[in-house]
Amino acid sequence: MDRRSFLKQASAYALATTWTMTNLEQIFAATPPAKRNETREPGKSMEHRNLGGMEVSAIGLGCLPMVGYYGGKYDKKEMIALIRRAYDKGVTLFDTAEVYGPYTSEEWVGEAVAPFRDKVKIETKFGFGVEEGQPTALNSRPDHIRRAVEGSLKRLRTDHIDLLYQHRVDPNVPMEDVAGVVKDLMQEGKVLHWGLSEASARSIRRAHSVCPLSAVQSEYAIWWREPETKIFSTLQELGIGFVPYCPLGRAFLTGIINENSRFQKGDRRYNLPQFQPEALKHNMPLVYLVEEWAKHKGVTPAQFALIWMLSRKPWIVPIPGTTNPDHLDDFLGAASVRLMPYEMEEFDDAYARIDLMGHRADPFTESQIDK
Repeated sequence: MDRRSFLKQASAYALATTWTMTNLEQIFAATPPAKRNETREPGKSMEHRNLGGMEVSAIGLGCLPMVGYYGGKYDKKEMIALIRRAYDKGVTLFDTAEVYGPYTSEEWVGEAVAPFRDKVKIETKFGFGVEEGQPTALNSRPDHIRRAVEGSLKRLRTDHIDLLYQHRVDPNVPMEDVAGVVKDLMQEGKVLHWGLSEASARSIRRAHSVCPLSAVQSEYAIWWREPETKIFSTLQELGIGFVPYCPLGRAFLTGIINENSRFQKGDRRYNLPQFQPEALKHNMPLVYLVEEWAKHKGVTPAQFALIWMLSRKPWIVPIPGTTNPDHLDDFLGAASVRLMPYEMEEFDDAYARIDLMGHRADPFTESQIDK
């Protein structure tokens, strides 16, 4: 399928269901444009959404960048303060994983949310051989899952994980076996909900048949829309929520990156095809389009990227990540603005005329993504 046909199919599917938005979503869609850098009262104007039976804020916080995923080293106290700042502003979903660090992200999240643990939801992940000293190797063997979960519980300072993901589908372990172990953990009260990350529709159905899934996490953004045609129909049919990571295109959609940007080793974007010099230059028309629409809506580009996403489905909960309090305040400004269906159609028409270059993942990462 060529790109224009893909966009036509994806947009038609999204728009067909957008017209059936809930009354709450219609209210948000009619909300006057947010003022730039507006100060919101903590906990106010944040919509809540349902992820397969788990209620969370419409925007969560991804806690991976805090461990230097995009380069740099960050102070523990500052990152804990950032997590607490997000909570004060209405965020109730915090995303982490044992492999982030490894372990560091879970430890910081656990300490940060301890004062209000019963008021938030923590989602973490298993699926890499961290416990065995092989953090880049897939491992979802039953004994490993149990060790991983026990370690996560300890680091998170909690007796339960609100949402546990299989980080990547392990082709060497039947999905039914993975779901069976998680089902046992749920019956023991150690896990409340579970999900998959970067899983195909086939794997989603196999897992769901054994132990119902609450959410699927995958990369998704204005410039990477494959989930729309690959798994959206399955998620909607089964009542499973969707939690997109990198919803700001690893900062590309915010406008702070341009054709002259370069990335050093230690920054995840260093070897990604979308961030190579030729691709950055080629893809700048998308940045200009986002900036144009952001101006039209009276919001920042980062806010628009999230507004676009939140307007497409009521069961989408993006988890943008940051290490900067100002950036946090910025993207949380997307919490109360929505696009009307005709606006999404207009944007998609303009988007379809833009040719994009570069894949989202390097070859090794792509080899571990379930097809």
